[in-house]
Amino acid sequence: MRMDVDQDLCISCGACIDVCPEVFQWNDDEKAHSTVDEVPAEYEDQAREAAEGCPTNAIKEV
Repeated sequence: MRMDVDQDLCISCGACIDVCPEVFQWNDDEKAHSTVDEVPAEYEDQAREAAEGCPTNAIKEV
């Protein structure tokens, strides 16, 4: 699975990074982005939790 962060919707709250720093980090524009092409199986639940907790629904599983 892959996770995509819509940069137009991201408000830089950091919730996704708090929940799953193994997948999400800050980019040069200080917005969250996925740092992996494929989410490792052991982090899939946390990545989904991060997406569900995003206040602007900027994170989608693709």
